[in-house]
Amino acid sequence: MADPKGFLTTEREGAQSRPVEERVRDWNEVYVPGSLLPIVSEQAGRCMDCGIPFCHNGCPLGNLIPEWNDYAYRDDWSAASERLHATNNFPEFTGRLCPAPCESACVLGISQEPVTIKNVEVSIIDKAWACGLVTPQPPERLSGKTVAVIGSGPSGLAAAQQLTRAGHTVVVYERADRLGGLLRYGIPEFKMEKRHINRRIEQMRAEGTKFRTGVEIGRDLDAAKLRKRHDAVVIAAGSTTARELPAPGRELNGIHQAMEYLPLSNKVQEGDYVTPPISAEGKHVVVIGGGDTGADCVGTAHRQGAASVTQLEIMPKPGEERAPHQPWPTFPMLYKVTSAHEEGGERVYSVNTTRFEGDEDGNVQWLHLVEVEMVEGKLTQKPGTERKIPAQLVTLAMGFTGIDRENGLVEQFGLDLDERGNVARDAEFATNVPGVYVAGDAGRGQSLIVWAIAEGRSAAKGVDRHLAGGASALPAPIRPTDRALTV
Repeated sequence: MADPKGFLTTEREGAQSRPVEERVRDWNEVYVPGSLLPIVSEQAGRCMDCGIPFCHNGCPLGNLIPEWNDYAYRDDWSAASERLHATNNFPEFTGRLCPAPCESACVLGISQEPVTIKNVEVSIIDKAWACGLVTPQPPERLSGKTVAVIGSGPSGLAAAQQLTRAGHTVVVYERADRLGGLLRYGIPEFKMEKRHINRRIEQMRAEGTKFRTGVEIGRDLDAAKLRKRHDAVVIAAGSTTARELPAPGRELNGIHQAMEYLPLSNKVQEGDYVTPPISAEGKHVVVIGGGDTGADCVGTAHRQGAASVTQLEIMPKPGEERAPHQPWPTFPMLYKVTSAHEEGGERVYSVNTTRFEGDEDGNVQWLHLVEVEMVEGKLTQKPGTERKIPAQLVTLAMGFTGIDRENGLVEQFGLDLDERGNVARDAEFATNVPGVYVAGDAGRGQSLIVWAIAEGRSAAKGVDRHLAGGASALPAPIRPTDRALTV
């Protein structure tokens, strides 16, 4: 145990954010660099080292949280890094982007503020990189087997790294011009600077993983031909079909899916554009969707100089305390204020968009909405609550409905889909096509980054067992049916 009295004597303290007026003028991460290190030892010392560490089950990766908390408390960064990497290939990703279901499951959280697990995690990995503790781990011998991984998001990268380290020759195919999937183009720079992706890619290259960008399986390369080239295939293409809003006026200029808007902003940071082709500058912006992607649009619009930003959510405003049907240690739906919301804008709950109104040139100018309420289990419009708000740029951040069905990948492989439109798989993450596996959102549906990495690691074990004839030393943190303690 770290500090036997730490949870009694030390209050929870998080990372220090940069002032709003400063950070909205740049695209750097919102937290003060290095602000966690002076307090991480004390914060890690709040860990109770419970007899039953529910944080393990709250985390899909099964992170060894009490162990690396203890090492962080003792300033043993090498041991802390080793324990962190024992279950997670990319803790700098999850430490910045994961909503931390482990903290919702923290035993201390029953009566006090939970341990700052996420902050301790990112402190350990940042310190490990700074001290040169993160090095390539190439395999001792090669198996002679080749594996293709489709997609370079967190699930694909995790599967590729595990399989490379197991001795297989792995080629990752990415349809975008750069590696990282939605980590690269869907996550704004102010949430995670892309240097974190770049150095992991370099580590993987040094281990032997090969990468091919600008290759979309199904369009640029026939999926059936890809299968013949390799001994196994892992589909980690994500859930990229965006949910649509079939409201009158949807065809007006200025209404875009979030994944049309955010990637272009990220490409500015990569140097591809001087100014984004879709910009919020001087415009009244409306973001439809109250989740993390919507918040990313809010923060991006602030930095682009929007005149105003309004975020709409069809569901009621969540409570600030656990609802009775979401008891500890489950992951509750709570009202949260992200860094983007700290920067301004208005959030409106329990409203539904009824139509868009444009000018004579076909550009959106107004969004018409109505308040809704739950009546007999259905969202119902409240008469007399109709109104309109200015909207010169609208982003749709309402989630995703499944794997891309337009590029031919599903049909060319001959894949079976489940009732939700995801690629069906068995307990080994294998599809109905021999030697073809699926991991991440393509099989699970839209989910969290921590689930994506867990799925990639687990699918890698299934592939390794297939290639090795039944045995595998790789860990498998989850099964396809697992839900852990998260929603």
